[in-house]
Amino acid sequence: MCSISPSRANCVWRVRLLPDGTATEVDVFVQLSGSLAGPDGLALNEEDGLAIAHAGYGVVWICDRPGDPVIAIRSPEGVYMTNVGYGGADLRDLYITESYGATMLRAWTCRADRCFRTFERRSEKTER
Repeated sequence: MCSISPSRANCVWRVRLLPDGTATEVDVFVQLSGSLAGPDGLALNEEDGLAIAHAGYGVVWICDRPGDPVIAIRSPEGVYMTNVGYGGADLRDLYITESYGATMLRAWTCRADRCFRTFERRSEKTER
């Protein structure tokens, strides 16, 4: 399965892939609302949940496998959250890029159904 975020449509598509890589079915995984831009970066977690950076809205959504948003992580820095990725020793830390302020955020212990809202900030402006 492949996920695509067409920003202008303000949704994330789900694309089913055959073993040879051919795309078969395309449908809407989740339809978002609001924002100055739309969904951008995507990251899949161990429970098949999807983290979605909602650029221009200041939120990273964590959706469960069926596509229901179960967590909203609001940025303490700005609204242009453009990329997300899991890392850390147990792949439970969610790294978030807030591009307008050139800031990297880290939310600790993210799972499909909860995310502790403790942030660590690292700004490119202050480290140069």
